[in-house]
This record gives sequence, structure tokens and C-alpha cells, in this order.
Amino acid sequence: MEKATHELGDLFRQLGLPDTPAEIERFVASHRPLPPGTTLADAPFWSPSQAQFLREEINEDADWAELVDTLASMLSD
Repeated sequence: MEKATHELGDLFRQLGLPDTPAEIERFVASHRPLPPGTTLADAPFWSPSQAQFLREEINEDADWAELVDTLASMLSD
């Protein structure tokens, strides 16, 4: 089965966040770095439904998992 192709803006839209490149950069700049040992889904700035979505996507290695990993990396650097 072929995985759907998503882009970072699609993930932000899925999370109900502004999805323009400038808004994504602003989000990353204002929320990084994640505290040491904090997984992306456990970050304090997510709503419960956003955190659940992120956790499920990673746990199920679902369509969005690669982008969730990318966002985690962006927030950890």
C-alpha cells in the first residue's frame, strides 16, 4: 500500500494551525526548543486532541508519522 504524500503545511492544517511558511516558521521559533526528554506529543502547547493525533500517528506509523518526526526535529534543534 502506498503512503499518502503530505507536506508540512498539510500537517499544520490537520492540527488546526496556520499553515503558511511564515506562520510555520513563527510557530517553530516560538516553541523551540522542546524541553529535554519531552516528546512532541507531550509538549505543553498542544490541545488534548492535537496531542492525541500526534501520538497516534507516531504509534501507528501512519501517513503523517514522517512529518510529525520532521516537526519534532525542527522543535528540538
